[in-house]
Amino acid sequence: MNYLVAMEAAWLVRDVEDIDDAIGVAVSEAGKRLNEADMDYVEVEVGATGCPACGEPFDSAFIAADTALVGLVLEMEVFNAESTEHAQRIAKSEIGGALRDVPLKVVESFETETDEESEAEA
Repeated sequence: MNYLVAMEAAWLVRDVEDIDDAIGVAVSEAGKRLNEADMDYVEVEVGATGCPACGEPFDSAFIAADTALVGLVLEMEVFNAESTEHAQRIAKSEIGGALRDVPLKVVESFETETDEESEAEA
């Protein structure tokens, strides 16, 4: 079975004063490290955090002392996994190998259609 696995990554950006710059640097650096590992199939986006007061989502980034912590969401499709847990282990191993020393946490995973299922519906 095929699964889409989404993980949250905590990315540290030093010497930055602006949230937008921090987000841009974090996404760029993560993408560069994944591309160097031939993993251009991993989607990289900034994460969202709910406001504790109103509940509205905002970009997961915080700056203190010119150092930012940016929450990234990394999505990867895993093919031919035996179970959800197996797909999660594969994704975490693959992405973790390319992004050494970056904390990762699986936040969501779900089964996707296989090519045969798509063709049967057509």
